[in-house]
Amino acid sequence: MSFAARLAAARRGQADADDIADLARLALDEGEEEQALPLVLAAASRADAARLWQWAGLLQRGLDAHADAIDSFAKAARLAPDDASIAHGRARVAFEAGLDAVSLFEAAERLGPPNGDVLIGLAAARWAAGQGEAAEAALDAIVAQVPLWLQGHMQLAQLRALMGRREAATASFERALVQEPASLPLWRGLLDLHLQREDHAAQAEAVARAVAAGVAEADVADHAAIAAAELGQADRADRLFETLPGEAMRIATRIWRVRHLLRGARFPQAGPLVDAEIEAGGARRAAIWPYALLLWRLTDDPRYAWLAGDPGLVRTFDLRDRLPPLDALAAHLRTLHVARSEYLDQSVRGGTQTDGPLFSRIDPLTQALRAAVVGAIDAYVAALPAPDPSHPLLGVRRDRRRRFAGSWSVRLRGAGYHANHVHPQGWISSALYVALPETRPGDAPEAGWLALGEPQAALGLDLPPTRMVEPVAGRLVLFPSWMWHGTRPFVEGERLTVAFDVAPPR
Repeated sequence: MSFAARLAAARRGQADADDIADLARLALDEGEEEQALPLVLAAASRADAARLWQWAGLLQRGLDAHADAIDSFAKAARLAPDDASIAHGRARVAFEAGLDAVSLFEAAERLGPPNGDVLIGLAAARWAAGQGEAAEAALDAIVAQVPLWLQGHMQLAQLRALMGRREAATASFERALVQEPASLPLWRGLLDLHLQREDHAAQAEAVARAVAAGVAEADVADHAAIAAAELGQADRADRLFETLPGEAMRIATRIWRVRHLLRGARFPQAGPLVDAEIEAGGARRAAIWPYALLLWRLTDDPRYAWLAGDPGLVRTFDLRDRLPPLDALAAHLRTLHVARSEYLDQSVRGGTQTDGPLFSRIDPLTQALRAAVVGAIDAYVAALPAPDPSHPLLGVRRDRRRRFAGSWSVRLRGAGYHANHVHPQGWISSALYVALPETRPGDAPEAGWLALGEPQAALGLDLPPTRMVEPVAGRLVLFPSWMWHGTRPFVEGERLTVAFDVAPPR
């Protein structure tokens, strides 16, 4: 039965507890939490049923109403204290809300059986609570006992990077490969980690080691091709990419091949591949837009103007009068920056980034920040050009509630900056300036400015920014998520920002 049919039946009073649970599940799948929540809450109150309170909490979480979700999960846990899924949901919601969730995750872990998501959540909660060493030790002990737990290896690598120990990021994979030297999942996990770190020399070396250990060359050929391309070994990359089956090639691998062709200025070869990804639709189309943007700009293709030529796609908003006092907001954000170094796979260079969804935190300052941001997003969307079904920004529904694919704060120190990058999971991306260093005599004229349209340096393309935006405390910049962006470094000082991705509407 469809969501609409279930909703109509529930509104007529023709739904039992199982029907209400199905309604909640469909609402989460289709982004209709607001319509289903009152009915689920009413049913949960009448029956005082743990499962219905759990569904209510999940719907509230989907709406970023984490304070309400905490209450619903507490009611579910009171009624079913031994239910592992309820305990896990309760811990997850508390962690996202910015509360100390260590004891809740520990309780969920005790209810077992072993659950990777619970263990990863416990590590994150310990890290947020200042227990980084304990989180590292626990993850390390688990992957030592369960060497094929790839999610644990990746989380441990990320944790060690945040602790300022990037050199130890691959250590657990290497130890596991001593025990399982021909394990394809372990080798591919290590290769994915090197790819995330953009350490292509190590990636190429790991491919050779995997083959020497008995892994079939075909099983790591995609990584061999990517590494060769990014290391500038053009002929070798061509041969390797040609050996990969077209339809079986992963989305990411196709993107790396397009990058390779753009780097070599082989635009006639890149064009059909880009067009094929756009024609394929779905995730393939979403991933190719940043590279279509570059190709069309480099070749004076009129589609470039269609995609990115409208200046209204980039807008700035002065939110100073709608935000909490910036000094108080900055002081609050600084307390959330517990990392000592950068994530392995993010654009930050010389700074730190907060963990977890910032806008899900329930403290008053963050909620006031979120409200100001949502108001600006609404104004941005309302002013967009006319709908265009084939355009990645203009072709989606605009009447849906705003959802965030991620929200975080970045603190850059000294000459820190953002490398040029894109946000493939987002629809609209952002930069909100909270605190900035004073301008010094030695600063470049555009020190700290946001550069839009300039591709990643590793692509080797001679394309300047299409727009530069000056950082001003209280200023919010909104732009399409597929638009390349990065920052110019300051000479010294602190640059504190908030950033987020608005999720594509469902």
